Amino acid sequence: MRTVVDELVGEAERLIRDRVWVLTPGDRAVAAKAAADLDAAVRTSQAQQALPEVDRLAHLREALAVVAIALAHVHGRLAWFLGAAATALTPVLHWRALPDEDGPTFGAVAPTPAQYTEAEDVVRRLQSALAAIGTA
Repeated sequence: MRTVVDELVGEAERLIRDRVWVLTPGDRAVAAKAAADLDAAVRTSQAQQALPEVDRLAHLREALAVVAIALAHVHGRLAWFLGAAATALTPVLHWRALPDEDGPTFGAVAPTPAQYTEAEDVVRRLQSALAAIGTA
């Protein structure tokens, strides 16, 4: 996840810097709102690590929902950026925090603590990039 998002953010920064992607006021507003909502969903690493796994997973799913909702409101490059960001976060959709209790899980797997941390760091990276887009 981290590598994909780092490359995605780098590409966005280059496109904006080279004026290939000219941000509209609408792009800025959606990016700023998404950044604020991502910040609310996934807080500092210390705060997240203090939570039970079920809450950490809920926060990550909320972050994915934030990206999807923002995506629904835009077109063009910002939509492409958000779509790629949502795709990068899709492993979260296959995670479970509850025990399987010897029943089917629809393919859901329990992530490792390192996977939670990586996903939360990725959300923070997206939040930072969207905040920069919102103020560019």
